[in-house]
Amino acid sequence: MSHLSNPRLAFLWQLVVMVASAVVSAFALNEFLIPANTFSGGVNGIAQLLYSVGKPLGLQINTGYYILAFNVPIALLGWFKLGHRFTIMSFVTAFLTSLAAVLMPVTNIAHNPLLGALFGGILTGVGIGITMRYGFSTGGFDIIVLVLERATGRTVGSLMFLINFVIILMSGLLFSWENALFTIISIYAATRMVDLIHTRHQKLTAIIVTTKPDAVAQAIQTAILRGVTMTDSKGAYSGQPNATLMVVLNRYELYALQASVSTTDAHAFINILNTVDTSGLFMNEREQAEQRQQLQN
Repeated sequence: MSHLSNPRLAFLWQLVVMVASAVVSAFALNEFLIPANTFSGGVNGIAQLLYSVGKPLGLQINTGYYILAFNVPIALLGWFKLGHRFTIMSFVTAFLTSLAAVLMPVTNIAHNPLLGALFGGILTGVGIGITMRYGFSTGGFDIIVLVLERATGRTVGSLMFLINFVIILMSGLLFSWENALFTIISIYAATRMVDLIHTRHQKLTAIIVTTKPDAVAQAIQTAILRGVTMTDSKGAYSGQPNATLMVVLNRYELYALQASVSTTDAHAFINILNTVDTSGLFMNEREQAEQRQQLQN
């Protein structure tokens, strides 16, 4: 991720990721999921439900418009509760997805509901995963879940499970229980792809080897306000002294950490480990906000 050390290149790369995510997500909807009457999870799935309910009633409102309508109030919530950068980039991605869904024609590529569910789910997961890998999201319920996770310090997977359960239930009632089973396949495939592209764990541990420990530690604490543990170390091959830093963070802070380290020390080595659990002090969003206020005062 050497491009992270150049802010302009990093920004351009994020724009590419946003456009790619939008096109892939819209393609999954219009070419695989909608033609097969198979539903995605989250906001996109609810948008599909509204489109399916409205179509027999003569309401020819494109799915993309529903996606945009849901994301406007959700973005306002993210603006006040999360970082502005995260919210702006997530909303822009959601807007581009809506635009792509409106402009892209709905055609049936798969001609098979099982293939439609499988490939629609895979592409949806790709669209979500590549945004999360670079520190933002596709908008929608990702923002709501993140707000709740940061406020409570706990995962709220049960909320997403409930939302997706309602989508699955409605797909069965509106069409058939076979469609509900295909929807389960679609949501599962999307979840697995997000796991493969991003990470399935809420918390991560970053091990950083650098010759500029004080500057790197300061950059990390400024970027994500996490504690840093430093130990002296030495390269076995080079014999040169260096320092090893350890930081525990959540998955949404990963990109900010990598960017801050790469900008401060372009030669730093970063190793990201999955963290099963933590005990002791690990600040949630509310505690981080209080700490920032104390530092400003």
